[in-house]
Formats: sequence, C-alpha cells, structure tokens
Amino acid sequence: MARREKWTADDIPDLTGRVVVVTGGNSGIGFGAVKAVARKGADTVIASRSPERGQAALDAVKAAFPNAKAELMLLDLTSLASIERFATEFADRYPRLDVLANNAGIMVIPYGKTEDGFERQVGTNHLGHFALTGRLLDVLVATPGARVVNVSSLAHKRAELDLDNLLYEKGGYSEWGAYGRSKLLNMLFTYELQRRFERAGVDAHSLAAHPGFSASNLTGHMADRWHLRIALPIFNRLIQGPDMGALPTLRAGTDPEATGGQYFGPGRLNETTGHPVQVEASAGAHDEADGKRLWELSEELTGVRFTALEADGSES
Repeated sequence: MARREKWTADDIPDLTGRVVVVTGGNSGIGFGAVKAVARKGADTVIASRSPERGQAALDAVKAAFPNAKAELMLLDLTSLASIERFATEFADRYPRLDVLANNAGIMVIPYGKTEDGFERQVGTNHLGHFALTGRLLDVLVATPGARVVNVSSLAHKRAELDLDNLLYEKGGYSEWGAYGRSKLLNMLFTYELQRRFERAGVDAHSLAAHPGFSASNLTGHMADRWHLRIALPIFNRLIQGPDMGALPTLRAGTDPEATGGQYFGPGRLNETTGHPVQVEASAGAHDEADGKRLWELSEELTGVRFTALEADGSES
C-alpha cells in the first residue's frame, strides 16, 4: 500500500449504507472516530457503558451533523452478560456490520477483577473485545469486506507475555505491566483472527491501530496522584488531540487500500504523532503459537466460540 503521509478524515470515502460500531465511542479517540464516520454518512453506533456520557456524545454528534445516523447502545466490556445483550440487540437491529472498532480500554489501574473474575485490564481490553467480536461474528461474516480494528498501543512492544499466568492468578501484577500485556494481547488477537478469516475463506479483515501520544480521558483515573496532577495537563498540551489520535483507527477501518493483517499508527517521531501510516508490530505480536494458545485460553475463559470460522464446526 502506498505510504501517504497526510491521510486525514477527509480521505474517508462516503460511508452511506455502512454500519460502524465504536466501543468507548463517547469520549477521547473513540469520539473522534464516531464524529468522523458519522460525518461521512455511516450508521454509527456509540457503544458506551455510561448512559449519561453516551447520550452527551450522541447529542454532540447530532448537533454537529443534524443528518447523522447515529445511536447509543449500552455496552460494559467488564461484563460478559452485557456483551451478550449488546450483540443480541445489535443483530436484531442491523443486518450488517462493516467496521467494528474495538477502541474502549482502561489504563494503569490498581489490581482488581471484572464482574466475571478477570483481572480488569486484560479482562476489559482483551477478553471483553474478544467476546464482543465473537458474539458479533455472524453479522461480520454476513457483511462483504467487514473489518475488525483492534486499538493497541506502543506499550505492546515492551510487554511481557506469560500465558501460564494470563490474569495474574499467580501474582506479579503491576499497573503498567498489565496494561502493556493487554495491548500485546490485542495484537496477538488481531493477527490470529486474520489467519482464521483466511483459513475459513471469509471475506473479512482484521487490522490494528494505535494512536501514538494522544490526549484522551484514558488516564483520568490517575489524576488523584499528586505527580500526575502536575504532569498530565502539561503532557496533554504537548501531544496531539483525540481527533488526530483517531486517524490510525479510521484509516484501518475505512481506507479502501487497507487490508487484513495491517497495523496503522502515527508517522512521525517514533510513531508518537502525525498522520497515520502503516507501521510494524513487535516480533512477539506475530508469534503464531502464542496467538493460537491465547485464542484457546480466551475461548475457555469467555465461553465464546467463533464457530463460523471453524469449517467443520470442530475446535481448531
């Protein structure tokens, strides 16, 4: 694919008749993505765990683009029950899903568990999106050229993977370590999903993106730490805004030249800022054995099977 240095939201093609879901679409780069695809005519679903914040985002979209086709659907990625409800309601309303942007995430939080007993960062950032993608698989497979875009991070390159201690049941938890691990899991999932699309002969594409250094509310929960109360406002003024941070996700999801297995990030200053270009993931992200084992663990933990990708209906 040609390396275009100045790809912007204006390069998004007309999306009339296309359906786009953005998890965490009520704020930050998720909201940036929502605005961009709604402006281009997509039927846009803001997937948010907060009714209030989600409605505020929807109101802002409608105010900016009165003709936008957008709606709010509630989704809590820390709850497998919520994920199943969302997917069931979505399939009842929409016969297609052109872009699933797995954007929502949490970052650098104290150890805790989700409703289903998973460590929260791995549980939300990876397992929640794994389960959501699996629950929406039939609609994705029914949509020619559908794309799944997993939003990762530069942090995946420094992550330590321990599939024998995936959820830190044996200890060893650190806030940054778990965040980096969750982002590496996003990448392993991306490439394994693409391999399975190809083996099943499905016309769908799995891609990844990362925002570089972009201002968002992802670190808002850390604002009560005295050193970060000082550092974060300065940091946020020095880096690109959420609309720029959304561009790699948007390019992965909408650029007609993008295809499965590609990874997009900012093109300047070691992928920290700039317009989106195709970038390289870590070698570990491409490890097929780890990808297959992670997939199996994720199916076991979530109870979600990607049956449509199993040619004979048996476990791969």
